[in-house]
Amino acid sequence: MGIQCYRHLTLYRVKPKIFCAHAVSHSTMRTSVYEHKTQPPIPRKRFVKRVLFHAAIALGLVLVSLALGMAGYEFFEQLPWRDAFLNSAMLLGGMGPVNAPQTNGGKLFAGLYALYAGLVFLIAASLIFTPILHRAMHKFHWEQDRG
Repeated sequence: MGIQCYRHLTLYRVKPKIFCAHAVSHSTMRTSVYEHKTQPPIPRKRFVKRVLFHAAIALGLVLVSLALGMAGYEFFEQLPWRDAFLNSAMLLGGMGPVNAPQTNGGKLFAGLYALYAGLVFLIAASLIFTPILHRAMHKFHWEQDRG
């Protein structure tokens, strides 16, 4: 068995590093997406890309959740896709369903989907606001430590 090596490209470094299985320690591997408080804040262009990336992940999560909700409402309640979309979107937005479920399976699905939609709402909001909050805190601490 030979030593397995791989290229480790960090998000904000230009030069790739080579890590080998026998030489990698936990301190040499990058474990965070964000810069450490001792590093300067990233430039505005990279920050905008970071926010857009987080927003794209949140949008993808919401779209997949919307599709799952629509499929569930169509299957359990035999709702047309427009009504299924409306119910799913209202739950994901935190408002609640428009059409009350009529079947037992629909009631169970609506309850579980409502719990899931609440979590998705919180996760999506966290994904969008995390880089903004991190930058504000990072700038504050970096300038405080610098001065």
